[in-house]
Amino acid sequence: MGTRAVSWLPWLILLFITASVSATPSKKIPRLGVLRGSSLSVLEGSSSLRTVSVNLSENFQTFFYPQTLDHFNYRPESYTTFQHRYMVNFNYWGGARSAAPIFVYLGEESDLDKDINSIGFLVENGARFGALLVYIEHRYYGQSNPFGSMEKSLQNASQRGYFNSGQALADYAEVIINLKKNLSADSSPVIVVGGSYGGLLAAWFRLKYPHVALGALASSAPILYFDDITPQDGYYSLVTKDFRDFSESCYNTIKDSWAEIDKAAAEANGILNLSKKFRTCKPLESASQLKDYLETMYSIAAQYDRPPMYPVTIVCNGIDGGSQGTDILGRILSGIVASRGNKSCYDMGQSSFPSETEEGWNWQVCSELVIPIGRGSNDTMFPAAPFDFKEYADSCKYSYGVTPRPHWITSYYGGHNIKLILKRFGSNIIFSNGLRDPYSSGGVLEDISHSIIAVHTPRGSHCLDILPSREDDPNWLVLQRNVEIEIIHGWLLKYYEDLLQSN
Repeated sequence: MGTRAVSWLPWLILLFITASVSATPSKKIPRLGVLRGSSLSVLEGSSSLRTVSVNLSENFQTFFYPQTLDHFNYRPESYTTFQHRYMVNFNYWGGARSAAPIFVYLGEESDLDKDINSIGFLVENGARFGALLVYIEHRYYGQSNPFGSMEKSLQNASQRGYFNSGQALADYAEVIINLKKNLSADSSPVIVVGGSYGGLLAAWFRLKYPHVALGALASSAPILYFDDITPQDGYYSLVTKDFRDFSESCYNTIKDSWAEIDKAAAEANGILNLSKKFRTCKPLESASQLKDYLETMYSIAAQYDRPPMYPVTIVCNGIDGGSQGTDILGRILSGIVASRGNKSCYDMGQSSFPSETEEGWNWQVCSELVIPIGRGSNDTMFPAAPFDFKEYADSCKYSYGVTPRPHWITSYYGGHNIKLILKRFGSNIIFSNGLRDPYSSGGVLEDISHSIIAVHTPRGSHCLDILPSREDDPNWLVLQRNVEIEIIHGWLLKYYEDLLQSN
């Protein structure tokens, strides 16, 4: 079964925040997410950033569905409902009478407003397919919080118990089924799309609700980074590879810098001197605070290493550009300046408050989304930090009073022996990845069957394929998107053939 490596693949068939978070284990689990908020502030302020070809939020209408709080129990409180937000664009739809398709974006760990303005794949292909476009918010985020706010929800153990992926998938199913009923669109096929954590949800939705969704595009979904299926150092090994492939000297400087930071911190007034050298907005509390900041900066640069700016290139050019007559820590500061801009001070988390996304993500990884990411002493450019489940569980117990369930995801959705199992009963899933994305180490990179297909690009990054297109997009990215569209086209053609025969 050939993997679709788009860099050489011919045209096929006819037819995506700040780095610091609260003291929870999410520090050791780099956040998923199609976009990364303000983490690359310099890049986001650049006119060279991704320019949307259309106003993505234009022509969307907002609706609220009375969503069931608890789909899996029959206690009185389970029947409580909350207002679940979704948005619909009718402009391209061919209508129910023609069984025109419905493209549904499954929201991830952010409010729907961010999704609607950052995901271009649906809008840019709606007209071609005559598709109805639907974006559904994830429960507990944005305006779809059953208890009013994330802060309020997470304070109560009973309330946060309804906050999990299984409930979210059931939410999506209810919204889609109700919408199709209201539109008399029972014959309209549904294609679900998701990126990052949403990509996991898209793949799992197709497996759990095949009667609702004909197919799924799961972009940058690390579906195999659970229960030790993927080596723990997979993520940071790829971060290291991204930096080393670009510049050996940059890689060596970063690798040597951790000991230099510790050495400087051990000197008299060491922490104060480090604070001055790195222009921190408030004095550092420890060397670890600086190292955490740098670790996250490098990881974000690799995970979101997107054209045309390529953050890894920017960081390394800064580090290498400061090499003449500059010590190691001076070169590291040059990397910060290149990435964040030349500021009077850098906020390394001392002044930040957790966002809604960070708060929600912290809970999700402390309950069911246990992604065991760690690293040994000499397999990456970072200091050793093995994944210690006991330490991780103790932290979650302290924060939320619960012990994480590291085997639940594979028990509920599968993951072990995925090739053998999904080949038997799965179908119509595209697993798309960019191999610069560290999370691709936990992705599906080989075709599983003729309809469970891996599409990846060696130069791609996290969820790049579902972001809005640009006129200067590289050819390999254009081809990746076209391959995905043609695969979906094939699913729809087959569906209409079957529908015609059944009638």
